[in-house]
Amino acid sequence: MKTNLLALAAATVLVSAAALSPAPARAADVICYNCPPQWADWASMIKAVKDKLNLTMPHDNKNSGQALSQLLAEKANPVADIAYFGATFGIKAKAEGVLAPYKPAKWDEVPAGLKDADGHWHTIHSGTLGLFVNVDALGGRPVPKCWADLKKPDYKGMVGYLNPSSAAVGYVGAVALNLALGGTAQNFDPAINYFKDLAKNQPIVPQQTSYARVVSGEIPILFDYDFNAYRAKYTEKGKFEFVIPCEGTVSFPYVIGLVKGAKNEANARKVLDFILSDEGQTIWTNAYLRPARPIPLKPEVAARFLPATEYARAKDVDWGAMEVVQKGFSDRYVAEVK
Repeated sequence: MKTNLLALAAATVLVSAAALSPAPARAADVICYNCPPQWADWASMIKAVKDKLNLTMPHDNKNSGQALSQLLAEKANPVADIAYFGATFGIKAKAEGVLAPYKPAKWDEVPAGLKDADGHWHTIHSGTLGLFVNVDALGGRPVPKCWADLKKPDYKGMVGYLNPSSAAVGYVGAVALNLALGGTAQNFDPAINYFKDLAKNQPIVPQQTSYARVVSGEIPILFDYDFNAYRAKYTEKGKFEFVIPCEGTVSFPYVIGLVKGAKNEANARKVLDFILSDEGQTIWTNAYLRPARPIPLKPEVAARFLPATEYARAKDVDWGAMEVVQKGFSDRYVAEVK
């Protein structure tokens, strides 16, 4: 990850096409926006926060764009205490003035390219984008190996991707296939043309994390991260696979920050400290995420990942540069594809 991820671009807020989810009640000890239990195993982290800190943190099923939009709507009277985003939205959140600087314990061990120099946000984990496949739901069709495969008539109605104009994982998927198909930060034509072609296959385009919909077979193939696919493969009934497309893909960091004006700031700081602690980072590794700090994966966990030769097709990207062009891509997607 290049250190110029830290460069702030002129911020433009992407407002979700979906209605914002209701704000949680203030009865909780800490409110985290965009901490859904079925995503990145936030369920285990939320449970650990309760067990170790005796703090209640409710589930919240927003995506990154929805979380930022709600933070902006509540800027004068914040409801959330902390917020979790894909990296590009963390950059936007700082620029929009909704995050406060805080450097948790162990912050110094997060690589410079994965945190805001002033402490407004920092990475807590990362993942590699690919195809999360419910093999049983394919009805005997082969597991797709490439981005191009998904446009075949055999997969009509079987492919899903989160809305790239709102969800961070949706935009990461767009960047991944755009670069894999010959595009650049200045040229998203390959991605736009791909989505236009894929539309003929009637893809499913949800707003929020859709782990359960893949597990149930409703969405047999989803643009998603390795950590969600491995979680299903090793904990759910059925047959699941993670595919790194033959043309290539990208890796992406997820970040967290303290909300400016948080009403439960002291508790929020405790949670941020815990998430970046050895124990907190280990919880992420147990869920097949790459930790932000240099904590090694347990051998039994590392053995469940695809071989390093497969991950060689995953590129690191200048997400600061990709944040600058995100709105332009989003506008094109809404106008030309959606």
